[in-house]
Amino acid sequence: MLEISPTEWTAILLSLRVAVIATLVATPFGIAVAWLLARRDFWGKSLLDAAVHLPLVLPPVVTGYLLLLTFGKRGLVGGWLADHLGIVFAFRWTGAALACGVMSFPLLVRPIRLSIEAVDRRLEQAAETLGAAPWRVFATVTLPLALPGVLAGMVLGFAKAIGEFGATITFVSNIPGETQTISSAIYSLIQTPDGDTAAARLVIISVVLAVGALVAAEVFARRATARLHGQ
Repeated sequence: MLEISPTEWTAILLSLRVAVIATLVATPFGIAVAWLLARRDFWGKSLLDAAVHLPLVLPPVVTGYLLLLTFGKRGLVGGWLADHLGIVFAFRWTGAALACGVMSFPLLVRPIRLSIEAVDRRLEQAAETLGAAPWRVFATVTLPLALPGVLAGMVLGFAKAIGEFGATITFVSNIPGETQTISSAIYSLIQTPDGDTAAARLVIISVVLAVGALVAAEVFARRATARLHGQ
């Protein structure tokens, strides 16, 4: 029961690599979008907010199919990337990272936005009064104060990426050693007569990773609240 096979290790390590890369790549975009939603009023803000949260309410299979239409070899963006830059996402582990990044993006943005909104704007205005440029105000005042929220968002995004299944299997299929993550490996194992034990091992590992990520996110959220209240 406790002996993890090489195939299972491959799925576990691939899931971790996909989740880490998806989180790291999505974080700068998440911070930018969160700041835009928290600090700016503009036409279409509600539409942008809806678009950011759309992966939460759409069936994951629909998101995966839209990614396939967009980033597949014959897709609107994927065709150009493949022909001109040699970059292919469909049926590659990089595509799994893209799908996980898209699906986890709402969970990444939300805590960051709330954390930025909680930062006292008078502190930012004081820095501007002293002659700091807007980018410097953000880098030296807003971002440090919002850092616990950023970390909480990254942890939640990582946890979502670890458990993503529907969009990933639709976009990149379930190829052992290339795109087979923990979730898709469990899906394959429960369809085989002797796969129950291996599936149970991966389920336990998934639960441990998810619980650890949620606990870490809660710790960061509490630290953010304590910092904002001067504790």
